[in-house]
Amino acid sequence: MEHDTFNIEPSEVQSLRDKGEKFIFLDVREDEELEIAKISNAIHIPMGDVPSKVNLLDDEVPIVVFCHHGQRSAMVTQFLKQLDFDDVRNMQGGIEAWSIEIDSSVPRY
Repeated sequence: MEHDTFNIEPSEVQSLRDKGEKFIFLDVREDEELEIAKISNAIHIPMGDVPSKVNLLDDEVPIVVFCHHGQRSAMVTQFLKQLDFDDVRNMQGGIEAWSIEIDSSVPRY
């Protein structure tokens, strides 16, 4: 099976966390969504702010982007790839999938 260089499953992200791998876990949801549910150790930059705050991201460190269901994070992943961020992936299913598959204490909305 071909390795997906665009998407990553929540279980793969949890595996990276369990191993202590260094990566940026980028939450691109809006502030109001962050008040409802969040994943620990994620960096929050709302999707609309990413272009002006891209300098806060280290292009030498892998990045995993997530949102609510995965559509916005896919757009941000594509945007970062166009800016030559090589190791950036979209977490499939977003925080919704994270809540279902990894951590049920994260509220669903």
